[in-house]
Amino acid sequence: MPDYISSNDLRVGTCIELEGNLYVVTSFQHTKVGKWGALVKTKLKDINTGLIVENSFRAGEKIVRAVLEERKAQYMYQDAQGYHFLDLETYEEIVLSEDSVGESKNFLTENLEVEILKYGDRFIAINIPLFVELEVVDTPPGLRGDTASGGSKPATLETGLVIQVPLFVTKGDKVKIDTREGKYLERVQ
Repeated sequence: MPDYISSNDLRVGTCIELEGNLYVVTSFQHTKVGKWGALVKTKLKDINTGLIVENSFRAGEKIVRAVLEERKAQYMYQDAQGYHFLDLETYEEIVLSEDSVGESKNFLTENLEVEILKYGDRFIAINIPLFVELEVVDTPPGLRGDTASGGSKPATLETGLVIQVPLFVTKGDKVKIDTREGKYLERVQ
């Protein structure tokens, strides 16, 4: 039996099911439109495609809440079949498509622990840690006194991701990255 939620209880991050598709609420606003009554205007991100859609619900309208199960897993490797993870509870191998992994692929390193989201019998997405440490595999040398470029330079990380780093970062350094924005935070000793 489906689990229902009132449109008044929608919050950012709530996962719902509409017309057979899964969506995550990315923003919401309660509004009152004259004599028509209250509405909840939302922006929803389709979990499968990543597209953002706008939808309005009547205040108090019942919506199917998608209850997602989180499974702890460890990233192993990537090949033609997809991204391979080891379920840390059952020790089963889970293979996710590139669409399911999304931009998180830029932060995946061997043995990284993640949470895999499961809906029913389908694995649909992953949650990665907020911060990861990655090695710099290529970056031009920083020149002393060169601050005309804002004091940063491009660096290629071990996953292939290219980010801006301070001039003092060199090839072989480990750097801490914020995975939400893909930005450099600090050099790791």
